Amino acid sequence: MANIKSAIKRARQNLKRNSLKSAQRSLTRTAVKAVDSAIGSGDKKAASEAFKKAEKVLDTMANKKVIHANKASRTKSRLNKKIKSL
Repeated sequence: MANIKSAIKRARQNLKRNSLKSAQRSLTRTAVKAVDSAIGSGDKKAASEAFKKAEKVLDTMANKKVIHANKASRTKSRLNKKIKSL
């Protein structure tokens, strides 16, 4: 356990930040899985709708620095490629 006041505060902040970012990463993964499951079912319209939602979530998380901007872009590109191949 930290002894210095600033270190105690930093540890407290890290716990809060970690729980928030964990929830945000989970939201991102859920959105991507929704698109993947729609692609798996072969429904192009449902996949496109899910992709629009996932795209928004990915962009938001990239702006908040929860995930890297290149990762968001790469994920969107791969999902879009799968949808177009349906």
